[in-house]
Amino acid sequence: MDILFVADPLESFKIYKETTFAMMREAQRRGHMIAACEPRHILWQRGSTVKANVRRIVLTGDSPNWFREESLENRMLKDFDAVVMRKDPPFDSEFFYATHLLEQAEREGAQVFNRPRALRDHPEKLAIMEFPQFIGPTLVTKDPQAVRVFHAEHKDIILKPLDGMGGMGIFRVKEDGLNLGSVIETLNQHGTQSLMVQQFLPEISAGDKRVLLIGGVPVPFSLARIPQGGEVRGNLAAGGLGVAQPLSKTDTEIAQALGPILAARGLLLVGLDIIGTHLTEINVTSPTCFQEIADQTGCDVAALFMDALQAAVRP
Repeated sequence: MDILFVADPLESFKIYKETTFAMMREAQRRGHMIAACEPRHILWQRGSTVKANVRRIVLTGDSPNWFREESLENRMLKDFDAVVMRKDPPFDSEFFYATHLLEQAEREGAQVFNRPRALRDHPEKLAIMEFPQFIGPTLVTKDPQAVRVFHAEHKDIILKPLDGMGGMGIFRVKEDGLNLGSVIETLNQHGTQSLMVQQFLPEISAGDKRVLLIGGVPVPFSLARIPQGGEVRGNLAAGGLGVAQPLSKTDTEIAQALGPILAARGLLLVGLDIIGTHLTEINVTSPTCFQEIADQTGCDVAALFMDALQAAVRP
């Protein structure tokens, strides 16, 4: 196959943990051709098809010069066998516009994973609200008074922006309500920005588990991201310690319930975040943790992904 990865700049990759790199490495191992571009390199001109200025690359196995650029090409996206959308959050207006260009490419015959419309339809924090049976007490609002009422009921709460990533902008307010007003003002910008409020889950001390779904099927190991040094955030980007472990009974139940639903919507790769027995996020933009799980368990997640991608691509 000829695969285009739409991602962040290649020069920014930390290949020892980069999931997109793991995908590329497995693709090349299987003899597939690899190209890469950033969303800003995609263009659509009146009367023409969606194209991109792409870099044809070969992985070298060396670091830091881990790839060799073979050529620069202007290609129609429909001419690739698969387009893998791996741009990291935030899901801002530019990401949103990129999904529209990718959806036009789909109409022209491109096969895009995850599907652009599915990316738009599943904001990573809001998406959990569709599955109330698996989540803890949660509120989405712009109203400061509604937040105060939620705090009065649940005492110990987490507040976070809907468009955050990597643990950015997450606050915990305990029963004393210290700084609740300031936190609300910071996050909702005087009533102009929505925020999510959730009951604090003490099980975070055992880790915020990333459960991967590939083609609707759960990977048998999760990566528990365990907060360090008094943090309430387990995110690896916030200093959390990643520990791979087999899926728990509840992890499996949640994954098996959501997997077929999300896969049918065009989400080939999904990362469920689970704290204790509660689903806290559904990550669809560029789920990670392939390499951490593989390094600790020997489970070749990149190979599972490439198997699913090959099966999903229409001849």
